Amino acid sequence: MAQQAYVKETADGGSGSERQRGRFQRLLGRTVSGWRGDRRIWRRGIVLATIAVIVALVMLLHAQIPNAVGNLGSLTETFLPWLGLFVPLLLVLALVRKSATALIAVLLATAVWLNLFGGLLSDKDGTGGDLTVATHNVNAENADPSGTARDVAASDADVVALEELTTTAVPVYEKALASTYKYRAVEGTVGLWSKYPLTGVKAVDIKLGWTRAMRATVTAPDGQVAVYVAHLPSVRVKMAAGFTARQRDKSANALGEAISDEKLPRKILLGDLNGTMNDRALNAVTAQMRSTQGAAGSGFGFSWPASFPMARIDQIMVQGIDPVSSWTLPATGSDHLPVAARVNIATSS
Repeated sequence: MAQQAYVKETADGGSGSERQRGRFQRLLGRTVSGWRGDRRIWRRGIVLATIAVIVALVMLLHAQIPNAVGNLGSLTETFLPWLGLFVPLLLVLALVRKSATALIAVLLATAVWLNLFGGLLSDKDGTGGDLTVATHNVNAENADPSGTARDVAASDADVVALEELTTTAVPVYEKALASTYKYRAVEGTVGLWSKYPLTGVKAVDIKLGWTRAMRATVTAPDGQVAVYVAHLPSVRVKMAAGFTARQRDKSANALGEAISDEKLPRKILLGDLNGTMNDRALNAVTAQMRSTQGAAGSGFGFSWPASFPMARIDQIMVQGIDPVSSWTLPATGSDHLPVAARVNIATSS
């Protein structure tokens, strides 16, 4: 009797998991049976399939969208990763509609998105590196510049670039950063603070009529680096004019030319470019430099707006230097997030 009771108890214990598997199999069976033998699965969901194909084509052919009307191409490329939000929504609707046509179209859109941005989902942060840099658009209307300066200094960056400096705020930043950074240079509304000596400091003409870009040589223990700081003109989305970016595009071309003419082989660009790496209007810069976030970051590294980051318009880019890691820093009193990167210049050519 005792042996029979033991056998019965063991059998009951196993039946729970079996019942759970059985419920899952029945649910899966009902789902599959709803599709099996239904010829309408190819005719239903044509509208959903069309939307999914359009989303896929926009992502795949974004470079072909013209900028002639309202800079529509650049606007699309600025927020291109967000088109991926359509994928799960369309997938659910395709399953609800039991549409094989829509499901295939959604899988196509998924494949295109993963091809473009799947690499950004992995953590590419490395170890080591010999120079840490950071950049931050501090916002001209920042109510707490000293607090912002302390937050940025807490990143332990060796070199810090600040953009959108005002005449009244510069002394505040200088005082707050003086204990950490022995060397500093300010040109117009951009500045550079460094633990290592700065030489060759000069303004860079980006065709604005006032100074929003500069260049300096940073003499780090492992070699000299040409560091550029830039704040390209803002862009606007207007109902009548679309994505207005003509001045930004002109300045990007001038900045790209200055970087191309740089004599030092190791170059770093820090700043607010008011554009993403996908934006073709920044090709003069992006075609010759690497994004540290794309090469060694984790995720998209969105930096603006700080309250709900939707785009990475604050960039750290390098040429002749190996990126090791890249990340965003916590929010400050600005409407941008600071961004930082660790690079290796000792092994770079």
